[in-house]
Amino acid sequence: MQILINEVKYWMTEAGEMLKSALLENQLVVDTKSSRTDLVTNLDKAIQDFIVSKIATFDPTAKILAEENDRDRLEDVTGRVYIIDPIDGTMNFVLEGENFCIMVAVYEDGKGILGFVYDVMKNEFLWGGPSVGVFRDEERLAQPLDLGLEDGLLGVNTKMYRENVRDIQQVTQQAMGVRMSGCAGVELNHMVMGRRVGYISNLAPWDYAAGGVLIEAMGMKMSRIDGKPLDLQDRQHFLAATPTAYQQILTITQGNEE
Repeated sequence: MQILINEVKYWMTEAGEMLKSALLENQLVVDTKSSRTDLVTNLDKAIQDFIVSKIATFDPTAKILAEENDRDRLEDVTGRVYIIDPIDGTMNFVLEGENFCIMVAVYEDGKGILGFVYDVMKNEFLWGGPSVGVFRDEERLAQPLDLGLEDGLLGVNTKMYRENVRDIQQVTQQAMGVRMSGCAGVELNHMVMGRRVGYISNLAPWDYAAGGVLIEAMGMKMSRIDGKPLDLQDRQHFLAATPTAYQQILTITQGNEE
């Protein structure tokens, strides 16, 4: 386990340096996928290829689920699976130059055993899992308080809020405040460190896999917004929260069909 942890941390740190250098040298080439706001860059693909190559050498029998380059679906998640988001928050990366993350999760037979979320520009690296604890760099983190909506900030997806999916606006009215960062990795890092009581968004498996391992290891809950289990297959309306806030949110969202 420790060898695996050290390897993944090394790959991701090296990938982060690649991104920083590319930004400084103006090597960014931007394209779109499904719409003008669904951005992809040459660096998304390059970073994913770099991490995939490292996995292929270190763990050649493992499966890989990743956002780019036609690796975005696995019919079978048995055995060891690496789930990769090379740049989570690509729009932030392109337009802000910050508030983006590199993320890798390691799953065994459909269960998350390790998660790694690297906020590159803040140089904030969260990693861990249920058997080892959760760390920021080498500092082991304490479990956050089980606060309710009324006592904390809630991260929310902009489009879901605007369209009031599952009466999400009523949920946000109960929170102390709402934040929209545009990056699942940033939001789930905030949950791990007690800066958010919950996060609601529309996410693919690579968006939540790594951070999901960390929040669950810290005693928090995640599921689809209707309370049904996530399945590592499709993009879904995602809910993560402290146990208290989770139940408060489900009380509202389960009563409102999509």
